[in-house]
Amino acid sequence: MNKRSKAIRRRERIERTRLEILRCAAEAFGRNGFAATTMDEIARRLGMAKGNLYYYFKSKEEILYFCQDYSLDLLLARLDEVRRSGVPADEQLRQLIREHVGVILDELKASAMHTDFQMLSRRRLARVIRKRDQYERGVREIIREGMERGIFRKGDPKLFGFAILGAINWTVRWFSPQGPLSAREIGDAFADYLVRGLRAD
Repeated sequence: MNKRSKAIRRRERIERTRLEILRCAAEAFGRNGFAATTMDEIARRLGMAKGNLYYYFKSKEEILYFCQDYSLDLLLARLDEVRRSGVPADEQLRQLIREHVGVILDELKASAMHTDFQMLSRRRLARVIRKRDQYERGVREIIREGMERGIFRKGDPKLFGFAILGAINWTVRWFSPQGPLSAREIGDAFADYLVRGLRAD
């Protein structure tokens, strides 16, 4: 194996570990809150020495930022895929709602994506807000397009977008992996219910 291949594998291994830390920390943040979760607890849950944890993240705030940033990158990628699909606006919105629920409940196990948001430093918070606003604009564009084509009833796309995103994001507060419904089932139910509420017919 040459040096370049070794370097690539090392980077991939580091990235996998960072994601494992992220998922563990996100679950703890979501359950206990950011302030009450310690680096010791995160390391203990991972079976990792605290010193090793600091190799991947310099602070708990950096982990929280990565939770937010990673989640939004996933959502923006899903948004781009949905927009490029060419399907009607109602199907775009339905697919995006399913994907959104899957990201926050399955990918990060009821993540801290929307928890303790204001605990980030001003610089990191500004970065996250830019991505969040970009995603929200994409949702509104789908709704606006649906209104223009007569698929959705007339109204304020911004208000409808906030209502939809608020309903989805609140699931992190009550979802339980041991509950009667899986994240996929919740995503399907939310997609059907929320899109139906916008339809013009």
